[in-house]
Amino acid sequence: MPVLNPVERTALLTAALRAAETRRADRLYEDPYAAALVGEAGPELLAEIREATFPPDRPRTLPSTPDYNAIRTRFFDDLLQEAAQDPATTQLVLAPAGMDSRAYRLPWPGHIRYFEVDRPAVLDFKAGRLGAVEPRVDHRTVAVDLTADDWEERLLASGYDPALPSAWLLEGLLYYIPEADAHRMLERVAALCAPGSRIAADIVNSAALTLPHMRGLLDVFAGWGCPWVFGTDEPEALFERYGFDVRAVQPGEPGADFGRWPDPVPPRAVKDVRRVFFVHGRRR
Repeated sequence: MPVLNPVERTALLTAALRAAETRRADRLYEDPYAAALVGEAGPELLAEIREATFPPDRPRTLPSTPDYNAIRTRFFDDLLQEAAQDPATTQLVLAPAGMDSRAYRLPWPGHIRYFEVDRPAVLDFKAGRLGAVEPRVDHRTVAVDLTADDWEERLLASGYDPALPSAWLLEGLLYYIPEADAHRMLERVAALCAPGSRIAADIVNSAALTLPHMRGLLDVFAGWGCPWVFGTDEPEALFERYGFDVRAVQPGEPGADFGRWPDPVPPRAVKDVRRVFFVHGRRR
């Protein structure tokens, strides 16, 4: 297996969680490619997360990573599928793509161009794992690091048209990059979005980075070299600043539960609690 940088280890974890979800009788989705994408690394990654999340000697205080991942995947599956049914939306962009297999496992209408943006090593690894599996959509890979100065140019060269409405998914990205980079990322994405384009992303709140009971999970990611470094208590305002009108929903709230979130969801006014937000909306 080629050596991937630490951020890609979280992409492999996502694939491992999706493979585990697929094996459940009550699964929220089916990802038949996740097991191949994670390969032999899956059990070790899952064991490390389970040890942190479900300690054998005390009650769980961390969010349930398997349930969170299942809800997040299903939530964004549904959002992208809904966006694709709009004849005016002809372009979907996953940035970063990681080990995502939506282009292969979900049905897509014929008017969609589907772009996956990620580092060359990630896309090469993924292609090798998938082998002869064919995408179910007009699929374009854009092999470039999202920190590069020219990733927009590479996307345009792959056939993306910023004059046409699009839908963007920034999944598993914003809390891994410094605040200034998160703002710059949203600014750059906004510049590529025609009015009416859709955006979706996940982000944590500020307390999730500092609460003592979060330390077990945060230490795992920090040990992998990809700590959580950015969160916001006002996700709507963050996206508003870059021309997006959005809603932010938390796992466990209506529309983001699917019968799987095991914990209470405190009202937004309550301070000093961990939160994750699924943000979704449109470019003005």
